[in-house]
Amino acid sequence: MCLAVPARIVELSGDTAIVDLDGIRKETSTLLLDEVAVGDYVLIHVGYALERIDPLEAEKTLALFAELRAQDAES
Repeated sequence: MCLAVPARIVELSGDTAIVDLDGIRKETSTLLLDEVAVGDYVLIHVGYALERIDPLEAEKTLALFAELRAQDAES
């Protein structure tokens, strides 16, 4: 099973981006995408940005992840 997670691009340098996912910053390749910009949300899988995604959908997914973390912390 594969899991891709949404992350926001905070820096760009050539074909590499720094993305932010809940305060964690990670270097990611953007070679698979035609165009990206700082502020875009992308799906990340094994170090590659696979596609740009709608910011509202990204926020919904990130909110669900936060809810799951909160439920796990209560257990």
